[in-house]
Amino acid sequence: MAARTKALIFAAFVLVFAWPAAQPAGRAQARPTRIVSIVPSVTEMLFAMGAGPRVVGVSSFDRYPLEVVNRPRVGGLIDPDVERIIALRPDLVVVYGTQTDLRMQMQRAGIPIFPYEHSGLADITRTIRQIGESVGSPREGEALATRIESDISAIRKLVSGRPRPRTLLVFGRDADTLRGIYASGAIGFLSDVLDAAGGINVFADVQRQSLQATTEMVIARAPEVIVEIGADTASTKIRNLAAWNAIESVPAVRNRRVYLLTGDEMMNPGPRVTGSLRRIAEVLHPEAFR
Repeated sequence: MAARTKALIFAAFVLVFAWPAAQPAGRAQARPTRIVSIVPSVTEMLFAMGAGPRVVGVSSFDRYPLEVVNRPRVGGLIDPDVERIIALRPDLVVVYGTQTDLRMQMQRAGIPIFPYEHSGLADITRTIRQIGESVGSPREGEALATRIESDISAIRKLVSGRPRPRTLLVFGRDADTLRGIYASGAIGFLSDVLDAAGGINVFADVQRQSLQATTEMVIARAPEVIVEIGADTASTKIRNLAAWNAIESVPAVRNRRVYLLTGDEMMNPGPRVTGSLRRIAEVLHPEAFR
């Protein structure tokens, strides 16, 4: 992955996940029929609750579901294309809560907005219910949220009572090396997912969404399991995993409990979260899923 692209993704991650949860504002007065979503996770929510046909524009980073491929692109968190958004004649625009300038521009143009503000795992279903209300699909939103909550509860039950391994959850590092390691701190979406999957975060004392960890820090924390989530392809996965062999004194490395789970859904706080949660739970507690 190019350095600039990695920097943009990490910047987006920090800005979105560090923003405190709050109630949405600027809701549409009537059932919107032309929705623009700059937030990939909310785009997925809209499609999952059956509102996809009303989505007329998506962000530059939307990849799922396949129907978004042919939707007009309107930029993203850092580079929203205001003119293109307005040209699509939306009657609701989903924006990040941190996009103060874009929110003001939409309001000046008389376009209702839904500001996405996310913090932890529970905020996924909260947001689904709120966006369902905002687009006039409250029953569909409620059904989707309830199903996700039920699936999460089922996974929690499967791993309940089992020994919880001390786990390092990594969401970014330089390819083929152990430089630039970014790991989950004690709060936020990723930490919540790790907890629900039956793991103990080795950085549970770091009250931040994320932190940059050195190899010395990893060695000192001695994780029993290392779970790395990313977008590696099959051709680079084995080579990238091999980098961890440089710190074989770490229990997770010594015992061959280092896992690389690929796929864009692994860092997406949307409807596919239960699949991501299950994948992490399966590597932490394989015996529970046999």
